[in-house]
Amino acid sequence: MFNYRMTVSYDGTDYNGWQKQGNTKNTIQGRMEQVLRLITDEDVEINGAGRTDAGVHALGQTANFKLKKEWDTKRLIDRFNHNLPDDICITELEKVEERFHSRLNAKGKIYVYRIQNSISTDVFNIRYMYHFDKTLNIDAMREAARCFVGEHDFKSFCSNRHMKKSTVRIIKSIDIVENDNKIEIIYNGNGFLYNMIRIITGTLIEVGIGKRDVSEMTEILKKKDRQAAGMTAPACGLRLEKIFY
Repeated sequence: MFNYRMTVSYDGTDYNGWQKQGNTKNTIQGRMEQVLRLITDEDVEINGAGRTDAGVHALGQTANFKLKKEWDTKRLIDRFNHNLPDDICITELEKVEERFHSRLNAKGKIYVYRIQNSISTDVFNIRYMYHFDKTLNIDAMREAARCFVGEHDFKSFCSNRHMKKSTVRIIKSIDIVENDNKIEIIYNGNGFLYNMIRIITGTLIEVGIGKRDVSEMTEILKKKDRQAAGMTAPACGLRLEKIFY
């Protein structure tokens, strides 16, 4: 078997997330597998490093797949992109050792959540940013974000109530960058739970408008209860930036 690793960018607005599902064919993984089957005449499973939710985007998703036949990588990426929808694009493709697995070998991930904090809407970025029209206290948000850095049990920030695996994760850093009316919250961690980033972002926004105090963050972590945390920020603002190996 020949193993291929690729970097994928996509606009997730019109898709039901990365992972293929039994009740819909409208997923990133599903569409890509259909195209790969058309090109290679093989039934192929594509493994993604991050299972992004419905409406979430990616700049640097990593994925791998195995083929029985060896392909020239330039020819394969050209044919792949020619047949993919315009909102999915493979930016890199290379042959790797057979044992490589995009999800199991990943060491860390960077996600970026983007907010437009203004009264007016940026119509050219509305699909990729959360438009929030109330003034945010960025200093308070930064102080609250520091409470989540390190190794913690993030059960309060997980939407999966039936999660059986460990909910402990390590966040290496959360940086909040403000440029005019645009805010980027940059998350760097070893892995993230279902909706974890969007719930942390929603909680930080509630701190930013004075609905919550910074002192509550540690208590929310201790409660291990989703109801203790803030809102789930909309999917449109979230983008998977990069995977580390």
